[in-house]
Amino acid sequence: MMTFASTRGGALPVTFREALLAGIAPDGGLYVPDFVPRLPQYWQTCASIADLGVSVLRPYVGDELTNEKLAKVLSKALSFPVPTVALGGGWKGVHVLELFHGPTQSFKDFGARTMAGFMENFLEGEACTILVATSGDTGSAVASGFSGVKGFRIAVLYPDGQVSPTQESQLTAQRPGVQAYRVDGSFDDCQRMVKAALTSGMPLRLSAANSINVGRLLPQMLYYVWAFACSGFETATVCVPCGNLGNLTAGVMTFLGGLPVRRFVAAHNANNGFPRYLAGGPEPGTRSVRTLSNAMDVGVPSNFERLKVMAPEMRDWTTGCSVSDAGTLASIRRVYEETGYVPDPHTAVALEAARENQERPVLVCATAHPAKFPEIIEQALGWRPTPPDMLKTAATGPRCVLPLAATDAALQEALITGRD
Repeated sequence: MMTFASTRGGALPVTFREALLAGIAPDGGLYVPDFVPRLPQYWQTCASIADLGVSVLRPYVGDELTNEKLAKVLSKALSFPVPTVALGGGWKGVHVLELFHGPTQSFKDFGARTMAGFMENFLEGEACTILVATSGDTGSAVASGFSGVKGFRIAVLYPDGQVSPTQESQLTAQRPGVQAYRVDGSFDDCQRMVKAALTSGMPLRLSAANSINVGRLLPQMLYYVWAFACSGFETATVCVPCGNLGNLTAGVMTFLGGLPVRRFVAAHNANNGFPRYLAGGPEPGTRSVRTLSNAMDVGVPSNFERLKVMAPEMRDWTTGCSVSDAGTLASIRRVYEETGYVPDPHTAVALEAARENQERPVLVCATAHPAKFPEIIEQALGWRPTPPDMLKTAATGPRCVLPLAATDAALQEALITGRD
């Protein structure tokens, strides 16, 4: 059976179930599989992304979930379309993988909903508090995926004033079992507080739903394989909007498993520590700065630790790109004027990186619906996109949010006092 080891080497290997429920290793490291298995030979011919998932994820979950249970989890979690859109005009060869057709209009629905299904199977109603730090979309996806599932309480931490109004309405929407915390700090503070709580020895069962949890990371592999299967690529460059590097890490795992990726392009905003590292600079580790593509405002990306362990040679086939706010707005305008396609600001960063890279074909991950950022789209194009019904509902419903100081002690006290 496959086991999962800590990136820091100071903890015993564990099974998938143990890694999922712990969230983080006792030594503070992140769990990684002891090897990356080859993709199944028939990945190009699977009928649905859920069917594909059973084959791709089977080696990781081992015998802890039967094929029947794994299929049930994936069919329920991934019940939305995953289309690839080929852009026209001068953008021939550019394919946009739309990952925002789930319930919260963000790619985070893939991992969050699947992880909820995994945990529900393993805990069978046992009490557990799920912690999630979010720079925009992760929190609402986790809240949506876990809300109402027996035994789960969800604590969502987001940086005050550093998410879009639409994202905040989703994060703070009142849901059964969910408490949002508006943190007086940055995303890096939120992430630090979650990690500290997980290793604090608190008298609560805690787990994390950020991509620090391997159980949320693994399902994200599936859309890369699905896109290649549906598009018939013999090879392609893959351009990924990057923040905490979870999306990129999932893609890298498919490459290590045999997906014919020519190169990865890590598309960043002004928080460009990782592109500098790829170009030969120091490891990323500066405080984040605010940008229009706020979900990528991460100064210390957690999954860099995973990439160093799993792909130490990543510089050989990964390049980085940094796009300014002005470049992001220009990219939205350029893509719309030349193709009629409206990208959200994060996807616009990736499209600009793809334009500069020039390798074709290129698969660009579109991570969020443009209507989640109406103010930015209006700034670029002069009008606001029509929001899907789910976003309209979130904007008008009741709120559930509390202020929280950006300290480890503040979160731990809130979790204890807020216990059912």
